[in-house]
Amino acid sequence: MAKNAAKAVTIYGIKNCDTMKKARAWLDEHGVAYVFHDYKTAGIDKARLENWEKQVGWETLLNRAGPTFRKLPEADKEGLNAKKAVGLMLKHTSAIKRPVLEVGGALLVGFKPEIYAKTFR
Repeated sequence: MAKNAAKAVTIYGIKNCDTMKKARAWLDEHGVAYVFHDYKTAGIDKARLENWEKQVGWETLLNRAGPTFRKLPEADKEGLNAKKAVGLMLKHTSAIKRPVLEVGGALLVGFKPEIYAKTFR
């Protein structure tokens, strides 16, 4: 973990999300210092979301399996592209897949303990 210790780590998500709880617990158990950014209370800025989309693609960022997306009107879900998906995620932050972890310029989307272990070894 020492080689990543100096890298700034920010985890983005929603406080009460079960996946977020698992990811934060993993980071805590492995001694990884991080800043938590809660979409519900702090929102997310367009520039950051657009940057993420460029890094990993809107298909990775948009949580189409979650209830927030499923409850959207069909017109909002049709003809998705990067611009439309970013707009939906700005308006409905719960539709952003969780967690999003920024680690020294790299981006991890979703929680997979094996990926976290490789990142923080």
